[in-house]
Amino acid sequence: MENITDISAATEQRARKLLDDSNIIRIWEDAGAEVNIVGSLAMGLMMKHRDIDLHIYTDRLDPAADFAAMARLAANPAVERVTFANLAATEEECIEWHAWLRDERGDEWQLDMIHIRRGSRYDGYFERMAERIQAVMTPEQRETILRLKSETPDTEHIAGVEYYMAVIRDGIRTCRDFLRWRAAHPFDGIIDWLP
Repeated sequence: MENITDISAATEQRARKLLDDSNIIRIWEDAGAEVNIVGSLAMGLMMKHRDIDLHIYTDRLDPAADFAAMARLAANPAVERVTFANLAATEEECIEWHAWLRDERGDEWQLDMIHIRRGSRYDGYFERMAERIQAVMTPEQRETILRLKSETPDTEHIAGVEYYMAVIRDGIRTCRDFLRWRAAHPFDGIIDWLP
């Protein structure tokens, strides 16, 4: 059986190849946006869940420009579907895009693209979260997070930040304790936490 660190590194390599093959960063940059990789890929904490998070920044939100960018992405035959949510009028001030693509092996990946207005509440927030997690996370905590992600049943949808809070803030070490921790800490929506 492969080492979980090796599995994580291989998953990260596949994620970065998918980003390159899809040309998604260039598509957004051509639309005048700044694109940041966030989440587990940015922190080197990818495991078996094939999900890539991008935060996209512009001075204003323009759904028409977003649809033009997504039309370019959707022209790629690897893209199977795309969803859209206009949250510009909420405190999140964003346009949320999700795309599902197949990689060269035929595996499905979810690409989460959150287009955020510069200067809004969440401008740079998740980038700061990733920096803080990387700054405080010990090698043992990193291994624990990867192991918990590996042991989580594929049917469970768990936000990465739940693992990070449980392990880094609350000292959780086993999958059983993590599932108990989750039951005691239900979350709905964005989790505001910085270590």
